[in-house]
Amino acid sequence: MSDIQALMKGDLTLDLGSFRLDSGSFEIPLQGVTVLFGRSGSGKSTLLRAISGLDKRTEGHLTVNGEIWQDEANVLPTQKRHIGFVFQDAALFPHMTVRQNLMYGVKRLPKDITPEDFDDIVQRVGIADKLNRAVTFLSGGERQRVAIARALLMRPKLLCMDEPLSALDWRAKAEMLTLIEELVAAYRLPVLYITHAPAEVERLADRVLFMQNGRVETVETLQQALARPDSPLFDEQGAVSVLQASPLPMQDGLQPARFGETETIWLSEAVPKGKETIRVRVLARDVSLALSDPKDLSIINHFPAEVTELIPQGQHRLLVRLRLSDGQQLFSEVTQHSAERLKIQPGLAVFALIKSVAVTE
Repeated sequence: MSDIQALMKGDLTLDLGSFRLDSGSFEIPLQGVTVLFGRSGSGKSTLLRAISGLDKRTEGHLTVNGEIWQDEANVLPTQKRHIGFVFQDAALFPHMTVRQNLMYGVKRLPKDITPEDFDDIVQRVGIADKLNRAVTFLSGGERQRVAIARALLMRPKLLCMDEPLSALDWRAKAEMLTLIEELVAAYRLPVLYITHAPAEVERLADRVLFMQNGRVETVETLQQALARPDSPLFDEQGAVSVLQASPLPMQDGLQPARFGETETIWLSEAVPKGKETIRVRVLARDVSLALSDPKDLSIINHFPAEVTELIPQGQHRLLVRLRLSDGQQLFSEVTQHSAERLKIQPGLAVFALIKSVAVTE
């Protein structure tokens, strides 16, 4: 939709009585997906409302690529910020059909804005066969597809998504994650995406804005966020690594993917067709270490690696940072006993072993 690589700069406050947003100074490159991440009540949705101009009590300053959205003298109305919204509950009109919901916003576009191609949007989003259906007969995933299509039809410069997957079951979530990836790539649309689910962050994010107690703590690339052992992304399931790989044709019911010049990682589930690159999510607790390459073993993912750091974790555990052959980082969690028995130390050459059933996209 837009090839302009914009930069958002701001410092916003919003006093809601029981909660106060005091963001502090922040900068967000508006390319790809920026995830707003933090615990419930940290201020993610409040910041999004302040950025979008939905709450008139917002104070401070905000610029996008030099254009003033808010300062002491001026506040750009929400409709002139050209933002598309997708909320947790889809926010559709229940008395209208899918087509009527989509056209409601299109008919209210300013005359100087041409809506996106209707047929292309509904086809891409997967609702072309549901246009005449009442929205009350749609599943949760279908309702969110309609909400996304409605936002895209408005030709926004920025798409804001507030926990769009939180009410969906695991299958619908998987389908929607793939859809969001495809749409971001197809329309080159910057996205601000709220979630408290680390798996969604690791799947979608180009960068992460961490929030706590109404304040922006830091904005980091995904790889920066995953590189630090104290990352808030690790609070639920421990340390996680995300490997970039290129999928290959299925073999014997397994999904191989290539990284580096010669390494192949095997996944137990197929990835959607047409993807050139995937993100492979590996929990540190699912990575075992060996000093030599074992042969007679059911685990088929064996990767040569170098130990670069040992990080104490408490409870007699260590986080071992590894460098793979192509330079990508992989974490392994081991006991203090195992580390001493194998004499693990920085510079040691090891093999990282990962079960295929433990590897997900």
